[in-house]
Amino acid sequence: MKIGELARRTGLSASRLRFYEASGLIESQRLGNGYRDYPEDVVQRLEIITCGQQAGFSLEEMRTLTLESAVKGGERHDRLLASLRRKVTEIETLQERLAHNRSHLLALIAGIEGKPDGMDCEENAQRLLAQWRDNEASAVGVASTGRQQKSRR
Repeated sequence: MKIGELARRTGLSASRLRFYEASGLIESQRLGNGYRDYPEDVVQRLEIITCGQQAGFSLEEMRTLTLESAVKGGERHDRLLASLRRKVTEIETLQERLAHNRSHLLALIAGIEGKPDGMDCEENAQRLLAQWRDNEASAVGVASTGRQQKSRR
């Protein structure tokens, strides 16, 4: 199929399709007139790439996953599951970091809104920074204590 039909069927722009081809994610044959001719299975591959990107996979990760589609049987199944589990772990780590950042921002907002009467903005900023440093220092201490306890086991 020509690039226009592939673009219509997948909802992707022709420039994106050319980019994916240049990146090695999909392949086409060149016809005598220079037009690209894509095999039918490229539609499914592009759907997988699109879904993977929406799930947070990079194009490099999608290249690895789609190239491994040539691997047959249980090995392919195991690799796919391992990749999916790694992505879930990455998302969970990101969620934890975002929750931590959110907590810090909410505490900062509360500190700004709860500025003591008579304290200017600069003093309040110094007070909030000192609180933040103290909280970070105690969090690092708790984390290292937890690691020490785990290593003793």
